[in-house]
Amino acid sequence: MAFNDASLPPVLPEDAAPLLATVAGSVLLPGEAGYDDERAVWNLNHELVPAVIVVAESARDIQAAVTFAAAQHRPVLVKTTGHQIVGQARGAVVIATHRMNDITIDVAGRTARVGAGALWSEVIAKAAKAGLAALNGSNPTVGVSGYTLGGGLSPTLGRSHGYAADHVRSLDVVTADGKLRHVDADSEPDLFWALRGGKGNFAVVTALEFDLFPVSRLYGGGIYFLGERTADVLRAWTDWHPSTPETMVTSIAVMRMPSVPGVPEPVRGKFLVSVRIAYNGRTADGERMIAPLRAVAPAVLDTVRDMPYTEVASIHSEPTDPLPYYERGIMLREFPAQAQDKLIELVGPDAETTLVIAELRALGGAWDREPAVPNAVATRGLPYSLLGVSAGPLSQEQQLKRSVAELLDGMKPWQGDRRFVNNLAPDEAADGAAIYGPERYERLASIKKTYDPANMFRLNHNVIPAT
Repeated sequence: MAFNDASLPPVLPEDAAPLLATVAGSVLLPGEAGYDDERAVWNLNHELVPAVIVVAESARDIQAAVTFAAAQHRPVLVKTTGHQIVGQARGAVVIATHRMNDITIDVAGRTARVGAGALWSEVIAKAAKAGLAALNGSNPTVGVSGYTLGGGLSPTLGRSHGYAADHVRSLDVVTADGKLRHVDADSEPDLFWALRGGKGNFAVVTALEFDLFPVSRLYGGGIYFLGERTADVLRAWTDWHPSTPETMVTSIAVMRMPSVPGVPEPVRGKFLVSVRIAYNGRTADGERMIAPLRAVAPAVLDTVRDMPYTEVASIHSEPTDPLPYYERGIMLREFPAQAQDKLIELVGPDAETTLVIAELRALGGAWDREPAVPNAVATRGLPYSLLGVSAGPLSQEQQLKRSVAELLDGMKPWQGDRRFVNNLAPDEAADGAAIYGPERYERLASIKKTYDPANMFRLNHNVIPAT
């Protein structure tokens, strides 16, 4: 099913008038005040140019936007912050959800009910007041909904609890027919299965409810070594992490840090290798556990410490302001000595790479186990996630993509047969069967046919409705 959305005609003011009369939020056409602000995304190398933007304030606004899109045969794209946006949305209806950021914490039930536009920073702060924590991502500016629909790989608590999608209790969504549905394991089990891992293919989330965990502090941070010690640190980390308990989540990153404001002085402009630690346990046990890593080489900077959960973003210290970049990831099915040697060759001290970061996350534990209510997450059983990130303006696009491709292509001999959808590039032409595996994709395509037969929600890594 091929679409040429760029050929769709513009939305004229008279076309938008009924929508404007229905929506409590904002309806913005190109050239109108506020349009440029609302189409902006976090990745400065990506541009949205939709036919109309609906800044929703309620589920009813989202229903109106979806109904309008259906009547005009237009695709729909949902945006919170735009860390991962696919396509430019030409001819599309963009639904901006950032105003829908209500958060309700049920302390006794240990759950959060979160609006479609909430960010992880907001959820972390509110849950922490009750001594609770979520399966949040590494960057606090990421939207909760998109992250969770793609699976959600938490670098703080994920190894002991699994994917964020595994702990979703229910979702309120608007499907392509404009209906508002409350979806859980009992009400609509097939759609509930598909939403949790199927990314944005099946509906627009208006709110979701998920589990929280009684965690108020972590032992975490990063140990930064000179990049010249990459081989020593990588081999020590690879030998060390499999014997750690599931309460220890860890990753390693080879970093060529830019010399720009915002990067801490000890690491600014440096070539480094960093081990990231998040341990949910006693500080003394954590210190004992990571002692072999600290002994590998002198640290340039060591931030590992006991911390309140509200400070977990400091473990990865990712940028929180928009910037221009390109990133793409694969899963590894194994990481033997030959793979370690190849990674050192690709990103170590002798590599001619312009990557800002190459990150390898160790998975396993609860990430490998099916949750009590199964879902569409496809990457269980794959022990590593590898991500390459390059940074620079759009004028350097080919070089940015080449540097990431050199890393991932070099590691192909150890690549897994499924992909983590949250780590795919915006323009990556990955077919659904390669992401989810044939059997899971066939089920997703069948569910897509039921709930979105016209493929309204196609501006993503698309699941095509079954024929």
